[in-house]
Amino acid sequence: MYRDLRVLAIAPVLDERLKIGQVIERVPMDVVDEMLVVDDGSTDGSQDVARSKGAAVIELGETLGVGAAIRRGYQYAIDEQFDVAVVMAGNNKDSPEEIPMLIDPIASEEADLVQGSRWLSGSEDFGEMPAYRRMATRLHPALFRLISPVRLTDTTNGFRAARVDMLKDDRLRLDQDWLDEYELEVYLLYKAAKLGYKVTEVPVTKRYPPKELGQTKMKPITGWWSILRPLVLLGLGLKK
Repeated sequence: MYRDLRVLAIAPVLDERLKIGQVIERVPMDVVDEMLVVDDGSTDGSQDVARSKGAAVIELGETLGVGAAIRRGYQYAIDEQFDVAVVMAGNNKDSPEEIPMLIDPIASEEADLVQGSRWLSGSEDFGEMPAYRRMATRLHPALFRLISPVRLTDTTNGFRAARVDMLKDDRLRLDQDWLDEYELEVYLLYKAAKLGYKVTEVPVTKRYPPKELGQTKMKPITGWWSILRPLVLLGLGLKK
């Protein structure tokens, strides 16, 4: 336990056989009680690599989307009575060594949801981050501020920690089908703040690998619409 909290680390994965092992190896197991990989229909053996590194694995059996995978991880955290659930990328872009930084505000009862921000780190060395993503990750927080009561600098970073008691709140409505892709991450930030939960940010590191190693599963158009869509639907009151 870390600061008297049972911590679950969750990594959603789709065909990351060459990277998921490195992610698991970097997780500080003196802080994290269990490492969970939620496999979103991989066909490259990512599941086997994760198990060989000591992670628990849930296989969705088909590709449902990163939001569906995260949601399944959150349900596991609830069912197994963890106190904190930390989500990180399964492609080694995040720095699992920084997990304590995400947990500390929750342990100190200063936050219920802690968002990692690459823009607070003081460094803009993001590896080979595509130019369009650099621009979009700056624009999205500005648009998020139009509908949200909280001001955040990085609303598209999936590296975050949540108090599991908050995830039990039925008002979050995380089980909606339209949240199966990247929408869930933005939606959770919005709803947590809207419901009065304490949301804050901490600086974290994010580095993109060379393009030939596979940088992201997000497609430039459909992927970014998936992240923008909650702002439109929630802002117009078409979804709750």
